[in-house]
Amino acid sequence: MPFDHNDHYHRLLLRRLPKDGRTALDIGCGTGRFARRLAGRGYEVDALDPSAEVIAEAEAGGGGPRFRRADVTATDLPEGHYDVITCLASLHHMPFATVTRLRAALAPGGALLVLGCYAGVTPLDLAAVPANAAARVAVHVADRLRGAAPPPLKAPVRRPDMTLADVRTEAGRLLPGSQVRQLLFWRYLLTYHA
Repeated sequence: MPFDHNDHYHRLLLRRLPKDGRTALDIGCGTGRFARRLAGRGYEVDALDPSAEVIAEAEAGGGGPRFRRADVTATDLPEGHYDVITCLASLHHMPFATVTRLRAALAPGGALLVLGCYAGVTPLDLAAVPANAAARVAVHVADRLRGAAPPPLKAPVRRPDMTLADVRTEAGRLLPGSQVRQLLFWRYLLTYHA
């Protein structure tokens, strides 16, 4: 079976969930795969996405989360409410300063977990381009050989405009004590605990 990068990243975040968490907010939930995994862990999940199409598909998939079409930059969030807030490949679709709204919505001891995308500009980032292309081709070919169903609806995609250095600088300024770890293929993991 080919490597499923989404499953890999999901497990990365699931290992960082608060031990006694009960409430979760998934920002940019897309078709709801990760929100359903949170619900499967016993969380009461609010899952937001601004795309009506992906929310409709998420709702069709069921699984327990409360899916809602909403733009988190313009939505009132309950202050100090969520034990965990997750953003998977969605923060670069909004102003980075949105993290301050998310920080305010965290319950004491809560965790903000961001799997983000950054603009690759270093020689190491550029060297990853052929490896990423080869991996995508290998997964596509393996799926075709297995007769896998076509992928579900994909959420809209926007290229990130912040470099990893920019992300680290802004995270340090807006989320004191946060940690930013570089991952493969222009991804980073930002963790912050209230």
